[in-house]
Amino acid sequence: MKKIARRSLMLGTAAVLAAPAIPRAQATAVRWGEMLAPTHPQVQMIDRIAAEVREKTGGRIAIQSFPNGQLGSGRDMMEAVSAGALQMTTDGAGALAALLPALSVIEAPYLWRDAAHMAKAAGAPQFRRMNDDLVARRSMRLAAVTYYGKRHLTTGSKQVRTPADMAGFKLRVPPVDVFRAMAEAWGAVATPVNFNELYLALNQGAVDGQENPLPTIQSGKFFEVQKFLVLTEHIITPRLVIVNENFWRGLRNADRDVLEAAIANGAKWQDQELLGQEASLVATLRGAGMTVIEPDVAAWRAPVLARVPQRFAQVWGADTFEALRAL
Repeated sequence: MKKIARRSLMLGTAAVLAAPAIPRAQATAVRWGEMLAPTHPQVQMIDRIAAEVREKTGGRIAIQSFPNGQLGSGRDMMEAVSAGALQMTTDGAGALAALLPALSVIEAPYLWRDAAHMAKAAGAPQFRRMNDDLVARRSMRLAAVTYYGKRHLTTGSKQVRTPADMAGFKLRVPPVDVFRAMAEAWGAVATPVNFNELYLALNQGAVDGQENPLPTIQSGKFFEVQKFLVLTEHIITPRLVIVNENFWRGLRNADRDVLEAAIANGAKWQDQELLGQEASLVATLRGAGMTVIEPDVAAWRAPVLARVPQRFAQVWGADTFEALRAL
């Protein structure tokens, strides 16, 4: 009996060893591309989202951020998300308008009163319609609206206080039609320059000035090549979390809920972090040698509102600008 038992045990062990191994469930890899540096709160937001998702899914979803444009330009990454080659990215509404022109209204000048007002965009029916169009036409959706900051003007040797001072002024703007129209409404010469070439363009005088949120002015060290900071507050800039639709729908319902909640938590943290930075950066930039000008913002707003919403009404949809402004 002992021999039979021993033989049976050996045969059983051999059968177990010969059986094919049952593979462990692999984590769902999520690549999230970003143009900004790892020190920017937007990238730190991604890392916070990744940590929360990893914890709450037991490692089933692994998000990895690729900052500093490692995966290409903003346009490259948006196209990759649309094609499904990349799962997520973050970019501005004006840039995303290259794929869905109506979205440029979210980054229109003098639209939002403050960050809280802009945050209401995600719940607006106009925004939901645009999101539905983006899903239908480009196979990607907007998972969140995040705050990027109030945009202000900086200038080199010329002191600027009113739009009348902008005649002939070469103002660097992103390659976005709405930004060009805004600059032209002030009488400036809109001059598109890639962001990674902007510091050199300012230093060499290829452009007279630029416009960006305070954290970007600080992190880009534009105070080294710009003398004046003009607090025009002309655009409250959103950045949009963009996700491939097929990837999104392919997640388990529970995992999608976890990711959605983590994105909301991360966006809330990032918004507060940037607002906190903005509160102290005027003094920081003044201390770095910039002369701070507090202009009459109404004088800058008037020519823009007189021209830009009307010019883009057909693209945005009738009354869309005013409906969002009234939220």
